[in-house]
Amino acid sequence: MSASYDIIVVGGGHNGLTCAAYLAKAGRRVLVLEASDRLGGAAANRELAPGITGPGCAHVLHQLHPAVRNQLKLKKHGLKLVARQLPTVSLGQDGRHLTLTGKRIDGLGESGDREAWPALHRRLLRMAGALHPSLSQTAPRMGSGDWRDWLAFAKLGLRLKMLGKTDMREFLRIVNMNVFDLLNDELADERLKGALAFDAVLGSNFGPRSPGSVLTWLYRLAGDLGNSDGLAIPRGGMGEVAEAMANAARSFGAEIRTDARVRRVIVENDRACGVELDSGESVRAKLVISNADPKRTFLSLVGAEHLDTGFQRRLKAFRTNGIAAKLNLVLDGAPEFTGLDMALLGGRLILAPDMGYVERAFDHTKYGEYSVAPALEIIIPTLHDGGLAPVGRHVMSVVVHYAPYELKGGWEAGREGFADKVVETIATVAPKLPGQIVARQMLAPPDLEREFGMTGGHWHHGDLAVDQMLMLRPVPGFAQYASPVPGLYLCGAGTHPGGGVMGAAGMNAAKRILAREASS
Repeated sequence: MSASYDIIVVGGGHNGLTCAAYLAKAGRRVLVLEASDRLGGAAANRELAPGITGPGCAHVLHQLHPAVRNQLKLKKHGLKLVARQLPTVSLGQDGRHLTLTGKRIDGLGESGDREAWPALHRRLLRMAGALHPSLSQTAPRMGSGDWRDWLAFAKLGLRLKMLGKTDMREFLRIVNMNVFDLLNDELADERLKGALAFDAVLGSNFGPRSPGSVLTWLYRLAGDLGNSDGLAIPRGGMGEVAEAMANAARSFGAEIRTDARVRRVIVENDRACGVELDSGESVRAKLVISNADPKRTFLSLVGAEHLDTGFQRRLKAFRTNGIAAKLNLVLDGAPEFTGLDMALLGGRLILAPDMGYVERAFDHTKYGEYSVAPALEIIIPTLHDGGLAPVGRHVMSVVVHYAPYELKGGWEAGREGFADKVVETIATVAPKLPGQIVARQMLAPPDLEREFGMTGGHWHHGDLAVDQMLMLRPVPGFAQYASPVPGLYLCGAGTHPGGGVMGAAGMNAAKRILAREASS
């Protein structure tokens, strides 16, 4: 039996580290236990080839909450950016590309979208601004009778009312619409609509025609607000975000252990009181906080014997199957895209030439198939950070939509064929790319599940949809970071406000725990 702590945090992903840092800053004795040999979870770096480092899953920083960055002094603790305000380039298959930076567009030619997009962008940002404060607050609980929950509902309603009659009416009209119809109503350029639709469905089990895809887009925009760096690349890779958080936590007195896989949460007298590691070691604590996804936390670490059947039923209904894959390529030289200025090669490259293309890519998943012409998000971090690879070598990091968790025929048989399809798809706009590949690594959703412990391989730990957001995340009645097991809390992406390298879930959970301690 090891020494006891005030709090044990299970999982050293960015939310777990954020939560630990806030609690240690408040004077609690905190221990973080990470199963892997490195911190960061899906935002960790990984070796792609000898001497070459790339992003494991997450590959661009854009939603880190300003409060987390500033209150934990992440810059002081080592977070440095080598690129900011990356443009988004919508790759046209005919060599004509469109560049989007905020509301500014280059490459449109003669089009009414030059005026229509800024107007639409401003309107959407006003609506997202009404949602933004909710990201850093505990989601209110419906029907609780607690005045604080009623106040939170009232504040959200007031923010929507403050939009004004016209914008509030428009918000209510579009919030459950599909992004396909909205963009067709507002814009003309197919490349622009394709890139925007891709952003609306990125990481979700949605296609552009899916109802609710406007809401997921607004949610993404809400997460982007307040971030003056825009799309950014950290020096040393995305793993350095977690390292800065870990340094902050240690500076406040937290202890962090890697290679320390938790086998189970110890529950005695119906209360969580510690954890048992794979090594057989037991560690005691007054509270246990899990950064693992909700299903893994309760069904694997806690066990069904400590949960009532109603909660288990709701938890099993929480949709966690991922739909995105990750392809990492090591290249002999910088790639060349037909018609693309090399100055834009370091941007965020999107291959989603129109909304129909994205919808057709989505269609395959309905039948347990991977997309034969997938929609892609491409980042080449070595163009900004030469320390990731030797001179002359480059890393291409690709998020691939769509790849179902349950593939017909299985991923062992289909993984390399899918990787071939992704390379063929990139080659339609970068013909020389196949000859430049010296190593590649395809991570399908089951691989992401195995590598990062995410049930279903979903980087949000569960779909972000209207029935799995805010006060309904992860399940109704347990959206405030506490769990049905006293002494056990959640702080990961499966809680409000969800995934992305934001840190808000960890921050919110820590503040909620401290507030409950103060009121008890």
